[in-house]
Amino acid sequence: MSLSKNDRKIQSESGKIFHAPDVESLVKAIAVALRAEFGATPSALKTVAQMTRSNERAVRNWFEGKNGPSGVNLVILMRHSDHVLKTVLELADRRDLVLTVGLTGLRQRLVETLAEIDSLPAKDRPTR
Repeated sequence: MSLSKNDRKIQSESGKIFHAPDVESLVKAIAVALRAEFGATPSALKTVAQMTRSNERAVRNWFEGKNGPSGVNLVILMRHSDHVLKTVLELADRRDLVLTVGLTGLRQRLVETLAEIDSLPAKDRPTR
């Protein structure tokens, strides 16, 4: 039995690529977040490559917005970068969680600042 011309094609025509509508904006947003968190220096590329166990060339493409990280690498980046985490949450339209992440980061900075003040010698501490 042969297929008629109206039957569904099993394979797509070669050379055609399917792009989700927001893939490019996701890649560019992740690139901005990576540069904001780590900078755009060669040492930043090496740091992220070691963190994700990825090739430095792939990481450079992430920073330049040419390609995005895989799902596994994106989760690793979200674990280590508040900027990447906030970006993904904003793209997912989860603004309530973005606020929570911001407050958590603010609290952590406050704790670190207080610890730094407490480590100063008594004569250098600010008075009330």
